[in-house]
Amino acid sequence: MPTAIAKVKTLLDRLPENSHLEDIQYHLYVMEKIQRGLQRAKEEGTVSQPDVEQKFGNFLIKVFV
Repeated sequence: MPTAIAKVKTLLDRLPENSHLEDIQYHLYVMEKIQRGLQRAKEEGTVSQPDVEQKFGNFLIKVFV
């Protein structure tokens, strides 16, 4: 598994040369969120689309109607 430094170096290599510090921070934030989400899905499992629609369907109808 790549180290954190290796991941950051790879990210920096992929970003344009004119990237600002805010751009780098944003991409690091998104990368971390995605990694945590994938790890959580691996550990806890996922919810199917029909289950989500069943759980939140009535709520969404009440909110947006």
